Amino acid sequence: MSGVRTMAGKSSKNGKGGKKPKSDVDKFLKDAAGLDTAREKQIGQHIGYRYDVNLLPDYARLTPYLKDYMEFMGWDDLNWLEDVHMGYEAGKPAIFDRNINGWVRIPKEMKLPDNQQDRDMLARELLVRFQTSPNHPLRELNKAYRKF
Repeated sequence: MSGVRTMAGKSSKNGKGGKKPKSDVDKFLKDAAGLDTAREKQIGQHIGYRYDVNLLPDYARLTPYLKDYMEFMGWDDLNWLEDVHMGYEAGKPAIFDRNINGWVRIPKEMKLPDNQQDRDMLARELLVRFQTSPNHPLRELNKAYRKF
């Protein structure tokens, strides 16, 4: 059993530490199964939502679209979009849309940035664009069940 990691990145077991090895931003593109942990290997599938929930968006990396969106909405932060991350479904980049309870894949021809922060900003932008597009499945539900 390994020691517990502290905020300084040192193991409390042996006092030695160091920086956590940099993860490969393309890991889930190269390995569609993405089975990292013993539990994932045991159940034979990737466990989603293993992202660092403490990693707040870097507002210096906002896309122009998100800047305009926040200004239009009168928001100072991304609030509901902070926990949106670029995910991967079967080795393809995708964003999880909670409204439809499913993954929305990124177009094949779209080039992904080379770091996770920029990928997450792109994911946030694409999610907003998809949710406000005429192609979003909830638009059909809105038409069918709207009361007013």
